Amino acid sequence: MHHRFLTVQNKIIQMLESFEDKTKFLIDSWTREPKNLNLNNKLQGHGRTCVLANSQYFDQAGVNFSQVQGAELPPSATQNRPELAGQKFEAMGVSVVVHPKNPYVPTSHFNVRLFQSESGVWWVGGGFDLTPYYGFEEDCVLWHEHAREAVGEDLYLRFKKNCDQYFYLKHRQEPRGIGGLFFDDFNQGSLEECLKLLESVTEHYVQALKVIISRRKDIPYTQREIDFQRYRRGRYVEFNLIYDRGTLFGLQSGGRTESILMSLPPEVSFRYNWTPEENSPEAKLYQEFLIEKDWLAKQTQ
Repeated sequence: MHHRFLTVQNKIIQMLESFEDKTKFLIDSWTREPKNLNLNNKLQGHGRTCVLANSQYFDQAGVNFSQVQGAELPPSATQNRPELAGQKFEAMGVSVVVHPKNPYVPTSHFNVRLFQSESGVWWVGGGFDLTPYYGFEEDCVLWHEHAREAVGEDLYLRFKKNCDQYFYLKHRQEPRGIGGLFFDDFNQGSLEECLKLLESVTEHYVQALKVIISRRKDIPYTQREIDFQRYRRGRYVEFNLIYDRGTLFGLQSGGRTESILMSLPPEVSFRYNWTPEENSPEAKLYQEFLIEKDWLAKQTQ
């Protein structure tokens, strides 16, 4: 399993590096031993944090692998399984956040993970979602076509609904982006079948994102688009620090802070009570893309 998750990490790194002429990921391998832990920090394990920063096409891209053991499942991991509270656990996974340089390229998020408690209960989780700054319908359709192909029609409908509900900023009453797939506490079928599902999710994320980056990475842009990108990144920060279960799990279990907060964009702006100009490209994002929508409706008619 360790090898399979590292393969996932390497596949995504290779895809992102394929856009760069020279810049490569910084690879930071780390280990947390029991002797380095205090009474309030009982997580141990190892991982490989890989970051591509200020490159030709990316302000920051992080692709993290971790394998950890803990003395007690944190509240974020037992939200749907309260009977496991207090149990020892082991977790393994890969998490990815890609913040592009060009505002016409969307931010993307991906993760796959495997949990097992000391009582032998196991489950997988993961998915991917897309956060555009300037929306393109064909990109959104492609994204959801790959999401459906990754897991099949029935699971797509279920996981898309989960994604729309999860990546929603309640205090703003708006979605973070245009969704995709999100699932957790999933153990339908055998462990091998679930691991193959994670690998399929990985493959389709890589395929879809590579096409979208290729389409948009060289579109000319001005300071106006950069300013809007940085403003919308503020929403990303709000979600990750308030709602994201992966962030909460890492912080609650005493995880490695640098790896946990790698998901935050390097440059963000907050503007008080700002609204886009009427009929502007920025207003179009809110009106046509940051809404709950069946992106594949035309394909199924």
